Amino acid sequence: MPREHRYPSDLTDAQWALIEPLLPAPNTGGRPEKHSRRDIVDAILYVVRTGCAWRQLPFDFPPWQTVYWYFVRWEKAKVTEEILAILRRRVRTAQGRAEEPSAGIIDSQSVKGADTVGCESRGYDAGKKINGRKRFIVTDTLGLLLVVCVMAASVQDRDGAKTTLLSAYLVTPIRFVFADAGFAGALVEWSQRILRTTLHIVRKAPGQVGFAVIARRWVVERSLAWLTSHRRLARDYERHPATSEAMIRWAAISGMVRRLTRGRAATRQPARTLNGSN
Repeated sequence: MPREHRYPSDLTDAQWALIEPLLPAPNTGGRPEKHSRRDIVDAILYVVRTGCAWRQLPFDFPPWQTVYWYFVRWEKAKVTEEILAILRRRVRTAQGRAEEPSAGIIDSQSVKGADTVGCESRGYDAGKKINGRKRFIVTDTLGLLLVVCVMAASVQDRDGAKTTLLSAYLVTPIRFVFADAGFAGALVEWSQRILRTTLHIVRKAPGQVGFAVIARRWVVERSLAWLTSHRRLARDYERHPATSEAMIRWAAISGMVRRLTRGRAATRQPARTLNGSN
């Protein structure tokens, strides 16, 4: 039976048509699934978008225990990783690019950790003055997520990047990665020697004062902004880093299906004052 209430985070019919075939087939020979898979996915996306706790899912979704069971089960089966890869290829093809990228961009983001974040996976980023976790992501040159690794905020960029670059090496063909000056130094030589991957450091223009858009780097920074527009990602609430990574992948999946059905990247609404003028 369809739900009476629809939420802005829900998938449209066109978006669900993209996701449904990518989910694992139901188990055969057992009891039929009681709840619609579309409602399960919509419930997961509601949590990611609004930031509510699992137990606070609106009553018209399936029971939160059921939704969480699917969330965990699909993560164990690496479903989000597979969906992400397929959707990314489709977005790239729609944009006139090759299915697989040849270059990537790496960056990190430190976010505050809630009291639910375990002490064994949280730390203090002295540079950003943040107690919590650090997210490392690699995107393609369109800003589409390739890999994500979540660690304690105390992990230095050069150290966390090794795990992230290794993950990108194993699951993508990219062997050229852009990075900011925080990744300079021994990491450049390590990437070339161990991963046969060129890490190109994109530096600020000499004498630059204040903010300026820097070629290549703005793409991954925009991707981080897209991700943190999902309130569950505004800070880290997850007990385990792997759950944080799953939440980030679901946010990226939501963005990709919207991009595919919209036919272009999102554009920001113009700023308006209280009287309605620009």
